[in-house]
Amino acid sequence: MRKLLLIALLFLSAAPSAAQAATKLEYSGWLPYWREASSTADVLPHLSQLTEINPFGYIVQDDGTVMDAMGVNEEPWKSLFVAARQKKVRVIPTVMWSDTEAIHRILSDSKSRIQLEDDITALVFNEGFDGIDIDFEGKLAEDKQYFSLFLKGLYQRMGKKWVMCTIESRTPLKDRYTGTVPKDAGVYANDWVQINKYCDRVRFMTYDQQSIDQVLNAAAKSTPYIPVADVKWVEKAIRMAMQTIPKHKIVIGAATYGYEWEVSPLSQSGYNYRQLWAFNPRYATELATQINAKIQRNSAGELSFSYVPQIQLPPPPKADQQLSDVTPIPAPLQTTTPAAVVLARASFNVLWWSDAVAIKQKIDLAKKLGIRGVAVFKFDGGEDPAIWDVLK
Repeated sequence: MRKLLLIALLFLSAAPSAAQAATKLEYSGWLPYWREASSTADVLPHLSQLTEINPFGYIVQDDGTVMDAMGVNEEPWKSLFVAARQKKVRVIPTVMWSDTEAIHRILSDSKSRIQLEDDITALVFNEGFDGIDIDFEGKLAEDKQYFSLFLKGLYQRMGKKWVMCTIESRTPLKDRYTGTVPKDAGVYANDWVQINKYCDRVRFMTYDQQSIDQVLNAAAKSTPYIPVADVKWVEKAIRMAMQTIPKHKIVIGAATYGYEWEVSPLSQSGYNYRQLWAFNPRYATELATQINAKIQRNSAGELSFSYVPQIQLPPPPKADQQLSDVTPIPAPLQTTTPAAVVLARASFNVLWWSDAVAIKQKIDLAKKLGIRGVAVFKFDGGEDPAIWDVLK
């Protein structure tokens, strides 16, 4: 009897508690196909730090067919997948889709929707993947039920394979609007109740915050404030998600990039922001060195500096150039006060980006909230190399 009791005590002391198991973080990240050489080379030495890798490699076409953009059976992906499986790291590629009209047309038709479910399922099983990550962005609110039906059908087909869902985050309405909240403000394209049913992980794109949180914008007062992802905003978004989706499914999306903005003070208060382009950190640090600018940790916990361009900047490299650290992104003029007059003559540029310290803040938040993990967008060799020191 005493021997059995001793064995039981040893077992209990060695086994993690349910609470401990639930709070052990999973680290994952996206590898873009357009920088496949640097992405795979970046991740390969650090596979043991990751639970899952997500090749950003499949795209749904206008006709609803799935295109292999990465060349799944070619190098360098083949070697990476072999190494990942040897280390028991899940290989779960992402299927991307951002064509609003095509999403509506394909998903609202039962025949084409079911065909897409079948095609994705066949892809996963034929290639021996551990599951699939669904990243359908730009959906209409009216397509919420069709997207839910698609996820249901896919989930039923996938059996024991993983279904990961990457979706847009939400800002609490009380923080998004300073005045009267529009009637349609709470109408969304994602049904979180259904997503919880049919997704094994829900990965929130908690980045590209920019000017959406009016409360945090006001708190910044006279200082330019245009974050990639302020950890205070990320916490709001995740706590909102936790009201519907259990913590053990929730994953924080953390960015590794930044944006350059043309900033103009408004006549009353605040600033106008015109987005120039996205960049990897190397672009910012090299520019800061070139013009002798001081990089500072800002109020959002990220890095930034400002400068007044003396000459016309050369156009950034094209987005499809694999060694590019700058990607042009056309964007409409964004204002904090739409009726205000822009004082263009006082404009200057601000570079604002996320580094390893900013990502560590999201990791600490994930641990504090007891959620499942952190997913990094993106591993492409251009992120802050110190990120591997914080993914532990």
